[in-house]
Amino acid sequence: MKQFRIGYRTIKTALGTAAAISLAQLFGLQNFPSAGIIAILCIQVTKKKSLQSSWARFLACSIAIIFSFAFFELFGYSPLVIGLMLLLFIPVAVMAKAKEGIVTSSVIILHLYASNHITLPLILNELALIATGIGVALIMNLYMPSVDRRLETYQKKIEANFASIFCQMELYLLEGDNQWDGKEITETASLIHEAKTLAFRDVENHFLRNENLYYHYFRMREKQFELIERLLPLISNLSVTVEQGEMIADFIKDLREHIHPGNTAHMFLRKLHDMKASFQEMELPKTREEFETRASLLHLVRELEQYLVMKSYFKGLK
Repeated sequence: MKQFRIGYRTIKTALGTAAAISLAQLFGLQNFPSAGIIAILCIQVTKKKSLQSSWARFLACSIAIIFSFAFFELFGYSPLVIGLMLLLFIPVAVMAKAKEGIVTSSVIILHLYASNHITLPLILNELALIATGIGVALIMNLYMPSVDRRLETYQKKIEANFASIFCQMELYLLEGDNQWDGKEITETASLIHEAKTLAFRDVENHFLRNENLYYHYFRMREKQFELIERLLPLISNLSVTVEQGEMIADFIKDLREHIHPGNTAHMFLRKLHDMKASFQEMELPKTREEFETRASLLHLVRELEQYLVMKSYFKGLK
């Protein structure tokens, strides 16, 4: 059972609905409660979605008024005419990319239907209801709480999990330890998905910002995590411990101790290059088992190189 919680969007919806109805009633508009319905539908998760939703509803309602006047005045006020009109109105609204406003416009259609005669004052009344509901919703959505602290928390959790996973790799390379339950794998996948969603929402709350450094950061970590998932079976299939494995374990230890949002990838790429050069100067494997192990370790080094290359393209967080 989920914990009872009143979020900021719930508060804005409640206040916005009350404000829209109060204003519509103050202006003496007919069917004034409908302004509250429009406000509820237009208050969205982000500023951009709220603006898009408001435009879709305004456009759909405008089309609905035109259709209602044409159909009701030409063919009469009957349920059959409403059904016939909706057969044409809904596809037109979809074509106009105002699908989101179909439900709202149906309220306007029923207002006009109930009047039994569409007049200019009635049309102006409906437009005023729409403007009041949308206007209040847009004003309520001007405030969006900052998510920077939550994004930073996700960043630290993901980095801590990366370090934990690398620690298990290091232990396996040194000791062949395989007692790890792997809980960080599923946890990290979930954290990255949640973090990306939150970072993208933050982008949509800033009209003049088309990108978010945190979003790019989490995308980079997502690609690195996919690579880490490929590394795990490679390491777990190693059958013997060799000197090269110990060197890679030391490198991984150094790497996990320096996981942070800055960009130090170029420094580690140089270290990796030096380590690869030292491998070439070592004696050739003496047994088939050692040969297979060293081949797997070389593949592991290449994958670690790709991990660092991914990071090198990211300019870092402040």
